[in-house]
Amino acid sequence: MNPQRVDQPMNHLDLVVPKGSKTMLLYENLARERMREAEQDAAEQRLGRRLNSAKRWQRLSAWAARRAKRAQDLL
Repeated sequence: MNPQRVDQPMNHLDLVVPKGSKTMLLYENLARERMREAEQDAAEQRLGRRLNSAKRWQRLSAWAARRAKRAQDLL
């Protein structure tokens, strides 16, 4: 059996604090924030496209209804 090393007690901060330079962590945080902003922008653009599509189909539906009514009136 391997004896446990007692000369170096376990530091619980090693589990919490990530290893690496603070500069790298800053760049990682900035990159994550940029990704979040890009995802939000994409979601807003999708919503805008869906709204435009819904309006376009509504106009087409109204036009088709008017045309059908005119054709019905001619019969």
